[in-house]
Amino acid sequence: MTDPSSAPTLVTAWKAATARLKAGQIDSPSIDARLLLEVATGAGRADILTDPYRAVTPEQQATLDGYLERRLKREPVSRILGKKGFWKIMLNVTPDVLSPRPDTEAILDVVMLAFAPHQAFTMIDLGTGSGAILLATLAERAGARGVGTDISFEALAVARDNAASLDLDGRCDFLRTEWAAGMADHSFDLVVSNPPYIPSDDIDRLDPEVRDHDPRLALDGGPDGLQAYRDLAPEILRILKPGGIFAVEIGWDQGPQVKALFEAQGFTDVIVVKDLADRDRVVTNGPDPRTNPIPKM
Repeated sequence: MTDPSSAPTLVTAWKAATARLKAGQIDSPSIDARLLLEVATGAGRADILTDPYRAVTPEQQATLDGYLERRLKREPVSRILGKKGFWKIMLNVTPDVLSPRPDTEAILDVVMLAFAPHQAFTMIDLGTGSGAILLATLAERAGARGVGTDISFEALAVARDNAASLDLDGRCDFLRTEWAAGMADHSFDLVVSNPPYIPSDDIDRLDPEVRDHDPRLALDGGPDGLQAYRDLAPEILRILKPGGIFAVEIGWDQGPQVKALFEAQGFTDVIVVKDLADRDRVVTNGPDPRTNPIPKM
């Protein structure tokens, strides 16, 4: 008979999973192990702390082992579980969309400062993918309404599903078009985008989690990584209302070039905003979260 005392518990399974991932040189092994353990066992984050000696069944352990094998092959946790947290929402993700990253939340930092909690405004998310930026904004700003565009039918299906899951589908629409094609002039208070910005020749040198699992369409920014911004700058100027705000994500070394592209279109007061890692991450004509106070409720 199996000695019950040797059966894995939440805490021992977590520690063992962390050790396996660490030995496999996986970044953030403890966090990844916890996320996989939670789904494999149905436990919540608090359960691991408050009920650490809860037994893990053989079936649950087998599920966890399967997850760990996939992670050790550099498949991202979001792909294994089919979901990813972003800002304050949880999103379904598939191989058809870019897995949302914390870096992109720097756009939300700008948006939250630019628009007060109960302010009514219209927005568009160009190249919306999973709908992450649009839906995170709508979840925080009850007066907002928005549109997400993408050229991928599959990505739009994921975005629509996420909107429905978050009960936000009544305040947004998703349209298949290239960037802002077909949108009326001066029709949005806010324009956001996380376009592809990796130089084509650099994609094969990315980490396997990105290179092998994110759609190339969402990564490839052309020979110098800047093609999307050349396309976007005049379109954003066209569809933005006078006094409106735009915010686009950039690669960490692209700030001066992208800023110049928008200034060449006639935008003024364009700034480069840094992310939490102190790297250039957003080009915008909105407020800088580092130098502006949080708006009052």
